[in-house]
Amino acid sequence: MRVGLILFAVGLAVVLAAAVWFRVVPMPADTWHVEPADITPPGRPNHDLRVGARAPVLEASPEVAAAMLADVAASEGAVIIAGDPASGHVTYVVRSAVMGFPDAISVRLVPVGDGTRIEMFSRARFGYSDMGVNTARMDRWIAAMRAQTGP
Repeated sequence: MRVGLILFAVGLAVVLAAAVWFRVVPMPADTWHVEPADITPPGRPNHDLRVGARAPVLEASPEVAAAMLADVAASEGAVIIAGDPASGHVTYVVRSAVMGFPDAISVRLVPVGDGTRIEMFSRARFGYSDMGVNTARMDRWIAAMRAQTGP
């Protein structure tokens, strides 16, 4: 029983240390701030890349889209690590609630006629698979922005 308690305590300490480390690990802008259109998709299923025909187009000017993007990102706790939505190119980091795993989300706002194409690259820093987290996040962000502008 004593060995079991020791193993449990060691395991718990490792999990807590990992949770702290994942929450403070740096996300350097020179590594994570990228142009979505220039990305070759990674070989792991821990990302979602929406450029070209896969990138949604909003019926809003880039300035309006930038303001909506900033609001949506802030509502999910995203923190800017490089760029600025108003400049049309920004990279955020979002950390998972329990363990603090960091994901980087790079966004480029591209004027298209009277609207704006939202090119996005959302990816996990750690792990082979993100279990669909980045795709779900991008779907939520796009849906929230579309809800403000229409289809």
